[in-house]
Amino acid sequence: MKITWLGHSSFRIEIEDQILLIDPWFTGNPVFPQDRKEAAIENATAILITHAHGDHTGDALGVAADLGIPIAGIYDLMSHWEATKGAKTIGFNKGGTISLGGARVTMVNAVHSSTLAGDDAPLPAGSEAGFMISGEGHTIYLSGDTDIMADMEWMGDLHKPDIGILCAGGHFTMDMSRAAYAAKRYFNFQTLIPCHYMTFPLLEQSADTLIKALPDVDVKTPKVMETVEI
Repeated sequence: MKITWLGHSSFRIEIEDQILLIDPWFTGNPVFPQDRKEAAIENATAILITHAHGDHTGDALGVAADLGIPIAGIYDLMSHWEATKGAKTIGFNKGGTISLGGARVTMVNAVHSSTLAGDDAPLPAGSEAGFMISGEGHTIYLSGDTDIMADMEWMGDLHKPDIGILCAGGHFTMDMSRAAYAAKRYFNFQTLIPCHYMTFPLLEQSADTLIKALPDVDVKTPKVMETVEI
């Protein structure tokens, strides 16, 4: 398995026979090297979207169209994109599981918001979510944008993810200390990768707090376009 951080909350995950792009946002992403886009999306087989905010969906439609691949995510947003943009989508909902080749993806809860930009005000676009991605003997918990929530208790107990990808930048999501609390209380991660940080000055710029709080977890802090192999 290979997990490549594409900056902010975007990832490239190579698992089983799939190359999954998570919340692809390249255009306007201040930490993504624009000359690396082709490498980031090369041979991708599907896109997963956690929620509709522009810093998570910015390049999803364009990449999906260019590569001829489906976008999977909350039913409401997928239906909207299919009807208005002609996108090939897989709409499902929390508690639902889809198969993408040999990988299985279950949508789980998150606590945030989910809107598309409108002319006068943000437009509701379904619900925010996270994913449990299983394959190659591992389960990844991809939190999406969220705060700590009691649902994490049963999510950790039922799915038993050994890899965590947690938002941890603060202001809009959990910060490093809250992400560490969630990891210690609800999960038994062997590997943890923070995200949704360093992108803007408003967000946390270091994962040191998370690393110090979890001495028994292998906290990875890859650079943008750096790959973690598991």
